[in-house]
Amino acid sequence: MRIALCILLSLAASAAHAVTKVEGVRIWPAPDHTRLVLDTVGKVDHNMFSLSGPSRLVIDLKNTAKSADFSKVDLSGSPIKRIRSAPRNGTDLRVVLDLKSDIKPRSFVLEPNQQYGHRLVVDLIDESGTRLEKDVSPTVTQNSAGKRDIIVVIDAGHGGEDPGAIGPRGTREKDVVLKMARTLAELVNKQPGFQAKLTRTGDYYIGLRNRTILARKHNADLFVSVHADAFRTPQPSGASVFALSQRGATSETARWLAQSENRSDLIGGAGALSLEGRDEMLAGVLLDLSMTASINASLGVGSSVLGQLGSVAKLHKPGVEQAAFAVLKSPDIPSILVEAGFISNPKEEKNLSAEWYREKLAKAMMDGIHDYFRRSPPPGTLLAWQKENRKGDGRLGQYRIQRGDTLSGVARENQTTVSELMRFNGMNDDRVMVGQTIRIPSS
Repeated sequence: MRIALCILLSLAASAAHAVTKVEGVRIWPAPDHTRLVLDTVGKVDHNMFSLSGPSRLVIDLKNTAKSADFSKVDLSGSPIKRIRSAPRNGTDLRVVLDLKSDIKPRSFVLEPNQQYGHRLVVDLIDESGTRLEKDVSPTVTQNSAGKRDIIVVIDAGHGGEDPGAIGPRGTREKDVVLKMARTLAELVNKQPGFQAKLTRTGDYYIGLRNRTILARKHNADLFVSVHADAFRTPQPSGASVFALSQRGATSETARWLAQSENRSDLIGGAGALSLEGRDEMLAGVLLDLSMTASINASLGVGSSVLGQLGSVAKLHKPGVEQAAFAVLKSPDIPSILVEAGFISNPKEEKNLSAEWYREKLAKAMMDGIHDYFRRSPPPGTLLAWQKENRKGDGRLGQYRIQRGDTLSGVARENQTTVSELMRFNGMNDDRVMVGQTIRIPSS
């Protein structure tokens, strides 16, 4: 009787020591890594080590038991072949990942947020980069005119384990902005002389620095990060556009100069200026000039996008705002962050959930991007060639309408007015058709 009582007391003590449980497990495959997330009742202590022959990752969780069914997890698209688990030392849990090949593991714990409780996150990183390189190769495309396209890299914020802001009805920012980013990419690709690339194409997370690295790999002319704002109260509303602040630029310049791996990166997106081999003072001057030019271009394209957004939606602020967002800190690529609206506002949450509204916002963003690059096209692009032709035809006194042209745009390029063009060409309204030739009055 005494022995049985001791056994019962021992089991009770073991159960008491198992202070937390693994209640769920999720997998988020991404191009360069796979994220494994274990949902735990409370914060968990753990350690981790790798084994080879065959490849395995062992995760020991202290004072933890398991209630989740690992066998039901969809492992497709990940480097994991199987997940095994067993109790260890009476109160601990050992989880073993059978892997297809060796990977670099990284782990950390996350505090509860609006959607999830305590979590242990394990990232399985593909150090070879083969999965990422297969999806991301340097982008230099030419169109039928033999000129390169303007590359717009579109970044859908958050993703995977990071849902972003969550609206009163449960709408998740990561879902809304991915849909909007895809729509914007479609509109960009339909416009002659432009090509879009997405930083993420599915529901997975990409580190903030990696998003700008992807933009650089694509030789981006513009980086657009799409988000949906939130506030602690439901009243604030309206769209916003952000560019990098000078304070953020100053800290980023220092970081680039301090890190040797940045020295060989190109400055100028698709340009050819490098910091490699430069002395400290010259490198600082070159980088500062590049960052200043990038911020000025960001403010220009941001103003153009904000103006178009203001024609279809309420604006939160009348001008482009500036902040030290990490995703905007590329010294060689004009970068803007668009807050499409406040998902914490019930009306805007409903609008952002609707396809028609997202399309309206995406079209406004595209119109703003196109308008900016018509005025300031990068050298060697189709739009730069078209702008030169517009100027040349203006001297000859005529211009042939191309796709995407408006009479107001032609008037602006040739330093005249819409009314003067209409009068000079005997037009009753300002509509023009592709292929139509109009005469340009001499200045």
